[in-house]
Amino acid sequence: MNSFPLSQKYIDFINTTNVRAEFLEGTTASGKTTVGAGIKFMRMVSASKKKLHVLAAKTTGKAEETIIQQDNGILDIHSTAVYFGNGDKDYKLPHIKFEGKIIYVLGYDNKDKWQNVLGAQFGSVYIDEVNTANIEFVREISTRNDYMLCTLNPDDPALPVYKEFVNRSRPFKKYENDIPAEILSELKEEPVPGWRYWFFSFRDNLSLTAEDIERKKAAAPKGTKLYKNKIEGLRGRATGLVFSNFDRQHHVMREADLRRHLMLQSSYGQNGEHFIQFSAGLDTAYSQQSPDTIAMSFIGITNRGRLFLLEEQVYNNAELKLPLAPSDTAVRLAGFLDRCHDKWGLARNVYIDNADQATITELYKYKKNSGCIYVFQNAWKKTKIIDRINLQLGWLAQDKMIVLDYCVNYISELELYSWKEDKDNEPEDGHDHMINSVQYAYLPYVNKIGVI
Repeated sequence: MNSFPLSQKYIDFINTTNVRAEFLEGTTASGKTTVGAGIKFMRMVSASKKKLHVLAAKTTGKAEETIIQQDNGILDIHSTAVYFGNGDKDYKLPHIKFEGKIIYVLGYDNKDKWQNVLGAQFGSVYIDEVNTANIEFVREISTRNDYMLCTLNPDDPALPVYKEFVNRSRPFKKYENDIPAEILSELKEEPVPGWRYWFFSFRDNLSLTAEDIERKKAAAPKGTKLYKNKIEGLRGRATGLVFSNFDRQHHVMREADLRRHLMLQSSYGQNGEHFIQFSAGLDTAYSQQSPDTIAMSFIGITNRGRLFLLEEQVYNNAELKLPLAPSDTAVRLAGFLDRCHDKWGLARNVYIDNADQATITELYKYKKNSGCIYVFQNAWKKTKIIDRINLQLGWLAQDKMIVLDYCVNYISELELYSWKEDKDNEPEDGHDHMINSVQYAYLPYVNKIGVI
C-alpha cells in the first residue's frame, strides 16, 4: 500500500461504530472512495458475523478500476483479499474473498444481475456514487443489510436519493461547520437513528499538496456549475441549467441586511434606495400525485431598478392530509397578502395564472364576500417564456435580482430549472412553479427593473 495519511476527521469516521448507514459527500479527490471502501467498509465486513456482503458501483468494470485494483484500492490495502472477477465454482458472480467472507461485486446498471442476489441478507453494503445509482436498487438493498456506506458526488438535489436517503442522515456536531450552509439546510428530512452524514473536501485528503489542489481547481472553469460541483462540493445540476448565472453569494440576501441597507439609504431622502412598487403572483397545481405546487410570491422593486423576492408561500397537495381546493387557495392567498402588507407594503394588484380559471373564480367570490382590497388579475403572458428567461438572466448578470434567504423554494428552483435535452431554447416542464409565480408578479413592471 502507498502512503495515505489520514486527517482527524477520517480517523473519527473510521472509528465510528454505532451507525447503521453513512453517507460521504464532498469535493472531487477528497479521498472518500479510498477511505470509505478500502478502510471503513472492509473493517465493517471484518467485524460482521454475516458471511455475505456487497460492493456496488455503476458497473463491475468501474468497481475493479476505481475501488478494487487501483493504487490504495482494496487489494492494495488488504493483502489477504482475493478478487474473483469471473466468479468461481461456489459463487458465480464477481466477488472478493476476505477473512472467510464473500463480498459480491455488483453493477447497479444491470438490473437482471443485481436482482439475482437481493433475496439474501447482507452484513455490510458499499454503494459507490449512490447519486447515479438505480434508485430501485438503493431502495431494495437498503433494507437488506446491517450497515450501509454510500459515497456520492454533489448532484441534482431533486434526485430521490437525497430525499429518501442522504437528507435523512445527520452530521456529528463536531464537523457540522465543515458542511456548506446550503447543504446543511437540506438535511431536513425526518432523520433515521444511526444514519450519519459526512462532508469531505480537499483539505481532508492529506496526501494532496497545495500544488495538487490548485491544479485541480484550475481544471474546472471558475463560476461554472462544474466548479460548483467538483471543486466546492455543492449540489446542483452540472449542465443544462436555465439560470446558470445564479450565485447565492451575489443574489441571496438576509432580511436583516436588506433592512439595514434601506435604513441607511433613508438618510439620503428620495435619493436613497427605497421600494416604489410591490406586486404578487400565484401559480397553481392541485395534483395529489406530483411534486407540483401552489406557489405564492411577493416582490418589491426599488427606485434603483432592483427586484427583490421578499416572501414566498408554497403548498404541495401530495404532502397534505387535506388537499387544498381553489376555494382554500383563495383564503390562504389573502392571508399571505395581508402578512406581506403588514411586513413590507401593499401589493394591490395580484397576478394569477390565467390557465386556472377555477381559482380566479374563487378569488373573485372571496373578494365579493370579504371586501378585501386586492385586485386579482390574469397573468400577463404575452411575453414568451424564453424572453422572460432572458430578462432574468440579464438582471442576474447586473445583480439587479435579489432573493431573501428564507425563500428556499425559489432558490431551489433557480438551481434546478433546466433546458430540455432534446430541444434548444425550451425549458423543462418542472421545477418552475415559484419561477412562474415570480414572473407573473414582475411582468407588468419590467420597465422598472434593470439598469436605471
